[in-house]
Amino acid sequence: MNLNKNILYIIPARGGSKGIPHKNIKNLAGKPLIYYSIDIARSLTTDDNICVSTDDEEIKAVVENYGLTVQFKRPSNLANDTASTNDVILHAINYYESIGINYDIIVLLQPTSPFRKTEHVKEALALYNDNIDMVVSVNKSHTASVLCKENEDGFVKLIFNKKATRRQDITELYEYNGAIYVININSLKAYNLSGLEKIVKYVMDERSSIDIDSMLDWHLSEYLILKDKL
Repeated sequence: MNLNKNILYIIPARGGSKGIPHKNIKNLAGKPLIYYSIDIARSLTTDDNICVSTDDEEIKAVVENYGLTVQFKRPSNLANDTASTNDVILHAINYYESIGINYDIIVLLQPTSPFRKTEHVKEALALYNDNIDMVVSVNKSHTASVLCKENEDGFVKLIFNKKATRRQDITELYEYNGAIYVININSLKAYNLSGLEKIVKYVMDERSSIDIDSMLDWHLSEYLILKDKL
């Protein structure tokens, strides 16, 4: 795919992180977490095609201190715990269309994926075509061999490997890792994210798939980044 095609790169960054306060702008190994995603977007396009969607003045200030203008402020109803990513994306699309700018594709880069690389996004984009709804980054799941549930008698039963005795015999499953979403805007408008069916996977390795959701994730990520600098 031509990377100059009509692509809007959206980095969603609300201010209400509870697990790690101010997570999106907290310094990770020397720079605010959100800068890692901004750097990736800047390696692929110009600043006018990068949208940081935030409700938070402090996040806005940190982003603009990095030289990237935040075009609009997300309304509070799209910044609470019940707000959906779907609505956040559509809000951004509607803003740009209101000023006469129309995009064909959204690349969503969540700021909690600091190990995502430029090459990963390029490879995901290479899988995209206008006949599909979305390319989503995933990693291979290790849970298929051990995932279980409790039955009515209070005993746990394996779900996926009832008969398989070797890990390699278990059906391979994947997990969304949250790093990259390449979304067909026409499909999004017609069906919303939950209704998309023509979805193609882009497989990433375990390290690159780290998604910071807890302080354990944070400490692991910082350790790995600093270790690479030695």
